[in-house]
Amino acid sequence: MSYLPNKVLYEALTYDDVLLIPAYSEVLPRDTDTKSQLTRTISLNIPVISAAMDTVSEYEMAVAMAQEGGIAILHKNMSIEAQAAQVRKVKRSE
Repeated sequence: MSYLPNKVLYEALTYDDVLLIPAYSEVLPRDTDTKSQLTRTISLNIPVISAAMDTVSEYEMAVAMAQEGGIAILHKNMSIEAQAAQVRKVKRSE
């Protein structure tokens, strides 16, 4: 593995880097747009993705996230058959 001194590969923010302070705003909620492009073919109505953790993202969370406009990443701590069953449950829900 090569060592890259003084090289910034990319800049990113975490929750600890951002602070939202409640304040009065002239912007009305109906005038906002939170749509985000996740990939070339996947857009989200809200920029929220649930964690791919076995205690967080199974089909129930995936369905709830989809209904609200976000997306869930199903975790990998299950067999391929169980993963396929989870995907089928999500696809069948409305």
